Amino acid sequence: MTFPAMPPAVLQFFRASQEGDADAWAESFAEDGVFHDPVGAPPITGRPAIHAFISSVLPGFRPFLGLTPLEAHTVGSHVAVSWRGAAVALDGKPVNWSGINVYELDDTGLIREARAYFNSAVFQAQLTG
Repeated sequence: MTFPAMPPAVLQFFRASQEGDADAWAESFAEDGVFHDPVGAPPITGRPAIHAFISSVLPGFRPFLGLTPLEAHTVGSHVAVSWRGAAVALDGKPVNWSGINVYELDDTGLIREARAYFNSAVFQAQLTG
């Protein structure tokens, strides 16, 4: 699959989501990175906490198909990416959602902060409905 052009850490974020690789996904963040998933929820701070969060989400799906970036726009150290997510719940139901992530990169090119904008109620309804 061809992804839109984006900085390496953001590309790693999306590729790792599709591979279900919690290690690579967390390593796209700076050691003190912050992940708002979704925006409005308490932020997840620090690479170890981000890794623990991702590792706790992935087993809830068989498989977690990941996030597919649709468009990416980069201005300096800021990146906005629209995406589509897909997974299969443990009961076999398909789960589909979409959103926009906004990233701020640090001086080394890793993700300092990621903000995920999506309708979590729509996502959750597919898991409980």
